[in-house]
Amino acid sequence: MIALHGIGGRGDLPVPLWLAIYSAAAAVAVSFFALAAFWARPKFSRASCAPLRGLRRVVDGAATRWLLKAVGLVCWALLLGAAWFGSSSPAVNPAPTWLYVWIWVGIIPLSLLLGPVWRLANPLRTLAGLIPRKSYRPLPSNLAYWPAVAGLLGFLWLELTYPDGSDPLVVAAFVTVYSVVNVAAGIVFGPRWFGTGDSFEVYAETLARLSIFGRVDGQLVLRNPLAGLASMPQEPGLVGLLCLLLGSTAFDGLSRWSVWTSRTGQLDEGAHIVVYTVGLLVAVAVVSVLFVVAAGATGSARVRPGAVGRAELSGLFAHSLVPIAIGYAVAHYFSFAMFQGQEGLLLATDPFGRGWDLLGTGGTRVDYAFLGTGLIATVQIGAIVLGHVLGVVSAHDRATELFRRRHLRQAQYPMLAAMVAFTAGGIALVTAS
Repeated sequence: MIALHGIGGRGDLPVPLWLAIYSAAAAVAVSFFALAAFWARPKFSRASCAPLRGLRRVVDGAATRWLLKAVGLVCWALLLGAAWFGSSSPAVNPAPTWLYVWIWVGIIPLSLLLGPVWRLANPLRTLAGLIPRKSYRPLPSNLAYWPAVAGLLGFLWLELTYPDGSDPLVVAAFVTVYSVVNVAAGIVFGPRWFGTGDSFEVYAETLARLSIFGRVDGQLVLRNPLAGLASMPQEPGLVGLLCLLLGSTAFDGLSRWSVWTSRTGQLDEGAHIVVYTVGLLVAVAVVSVLFVVAAGATGSARVRPGAVGRAELSGLFAHSLVPIAIGYAVAHYFSFAMFQGQEGLLLATDPFGRGWDLLGTGGTRVDYAFLGTGLIATVQIGAIVLGHVLGVVSAHDRATELFRRRHLRQAQYPMLAAMVAFTAGGIALVTAS
């Protein structure tokens, strides 16, 4: 099995663990009080955007769209082909690395840098579009993101709890079933399905909210990334999606603690699956309860009349979890992507295990020396702290819309406590051994 998410241990920290935790929590708290003192009116919901008409003509041009669709289809076919017909060893077959690193982790920088580009290259959307239909069934209004949450839970279960999750045939079966389900749903419900039901596209679109590139009324614009985040629709399942992302990364760190591994290392496969599945679900539940309770305790009695409308407070503050989820993801996947990502390129020279050397990289080995453990730990801690600071900024800006100024600081104390807890817990989980 591929050794997933190589994360440095406590000894890799450039400062003591306790100092890193206290400093990071203090940074989050100080940023909150600074915002409370100097930021009294909402800024992001009214932020202006600059249209990119020239770039839009290129991005929305037929040639660009067809190119992206072709690239998406070719990559999807190569992934499935290598998984089904390549070597049975994940150390030789590139398909597991392509799925868990190039796609799952690669979506993060792709979406942050280029915005909502995944939908243009999504091979499943392209395949569903090949079946012309005059009308589609409407999606139930209360469904929204819940199908994407279910699909994402299945993928994370495969990655984090199933012992043979990196077996090429397991990857092949997952990608095949996932593709069939989503293409079929896309044919029945139409293109709108992929924006709410396809886990990978929903994940990519959520991350793209923090890109400087976005869409407003179909127009490509240059914007403040936090303004793009503030415009996120408050759909059912959004809180579940983000809490699932946070909880899964928390469990990922927990499952590598020496206390956990010493107690679960001797389990047989069945017991391993049960214990790890329960651990994953409990981690997600803890994160969900902490966030929902904190959001609900922000002082609903002091909310401006009509400010909340039909949305729950947890839904109104859900967008503030996006930068936190990104920070956690960077912290957990950084070294994994830097090292195992190289392996994906090296294995691509012989994708079907036929003894080929298509890229001329045969015999080349992964360079593990180009990143020091201190740099890895610094990136991990920095990503978590920056994610939480941006989360605090986003939550505070939303609070200025909801609460009167005299209640603004007091109403946010529960959310601040949750943010500090997430920060301290996140650093402990990615750095402790």
